[in-house]
Amino acid sequence: MLRPKLPDVPTLPTTPVVPQQTQAPAPTASARSLTPYAGAVAAMVLVGVVLTALLAAVAVTAVSVAIAAVVLRSLINGASRS
Repeated sequence: MLRPKLPDVPTLPTTPVVPQQTQAPAPTASARSLTPYAGAVAAMVLVGVVLTALLAAVAVTAVSVAIAAVVLRSLINGASRS
């Protein structure tokens, strides 16, 4: 009674559809290669590694300074109570 009516299944065309080529084919003999860009890629990877290492060093330094501040604050508060 309350079942939904499913739509009819569309029928596919019987003739095969061949896609038209819209771009000209690429030339077969290419004089360019990716070799000149290898140095640039290596330099970018090296810069990324160095920046990541610097960021990690800054993060470790910040954590150690924060811990030292908490310890010093605890020592100063403990000395003022006595």
